[in-house]
Amino acid sequence: MDEQNPKEDLIETVFRNGTVTTVGILLAFSLGFITHWAANPIPWQTYHLVAVLPILIGIALQMRALSLLLDIKSLQRRVYKHANRIFIAGLVFTACGVGLAILLDFFEIATKSALPGAS
Repeated sequence: MDEQNPKEDLIETVFRNGTVTTVGILLAFSLGFITHWAANPIPWQTYHLVAVLPILIGIALQMRALSLLLDIKSLQRRVYKHANRIFIAGLVFTACGVGLAILLDFFEIATKSALPGAS
């Protein structure tokens, strides 16, 4: 099936390069977020793992996608689509983790401001 016309099964190099750039930029943002959060002077609590784990899984998936896309084999449509699916899964995990981090911060602030004498 793949041997009928090998050119048909390939994607354009320019298109793949744009995807590599996009994946690299979003991976950098994800790494920047977790680095910034880790450097935050507020002490970490065990419940922060609820947000950190999905972010780290998402970053790992984004890194895997970038690794696949940097390989010359990613010009094959099948490999390219596989890398894109991994990348999208990584983005979803990262976004869920960031959303959970925001919710945790919100509830922590709300709890502290609702308690009398808490600061």
